[in-house]
Amino acid sequence: MATNTNSIIQPKTELFGSRKGRWTFLFTELALFGGMFLVYAIYRFNHQQEFHAAAKELKVIMGSLNAVILITISLTISLSIVAIKKGKRTLSVFLQLITILMAIGFLANKFYEWSIYLQNGLFPGMSVLQGTSSGENIYFLLYYIVTGLHGVQVIAGTVIMLVLARLTWHDTINSDSFSKLESAGLYWQIVTIIWIFLFPLFYLIS
Repeated sequence: MATNTNSIIQPKTELFGSRKGRWTFLFTELALFGGMFLVYAIYRFNHQQEFHAAAKELKVIMGSLNAVILITISLTISLSIVAIKKGKRTLSVFLQLITILMAIGFLANKFYEWSIYLQNGLFPGMSVLQGTSSGENIYFLLYYIVTGLHGVQVIAGTVIMLVLARLTWHDTINSDSFSKLESAGLYWQIVTIIWIFLFPLFYLIS
């Protein structure tokens, strides 16, 4: 009888531990960017005009495109979870692959956008910004740091999805065991929400 009780309690304990670890990780991600947002707010308060002037150099259409991509990713990963719950393995894998392709598209767009700014000398210490105020230099420094960290999040999410797509294809992730895919879905929701905050802070303040 004790053995049966332990067998029932153990999976629940493992599930609780998995969820606890998941939320702890996501909290640290939010805390990191929360700190970044606080630093941004302080500098923006002290350099309002310079931040507005610097923001005019950013390509709003590229930032908008990345917002659309991340919202689409949130949709495709959610649909892949629904599909695996219903036992539709092939559809789930297909949606995960779409998620991966969209993430690569996000990174490609961000890389192209950065290359434009760097070619135009819009980086602290480069010739174009040497003759500007310290506020504009701070703005671009924060822009590269924060969007760079966010880009690392997207890279990590892409690698995770590659692993999960393989596990799903080999039926390791299935209708009876899909918590890893749910964790990935929650991760991408956080990545999307962070960009939704970043986009107006950097691109729309002009």
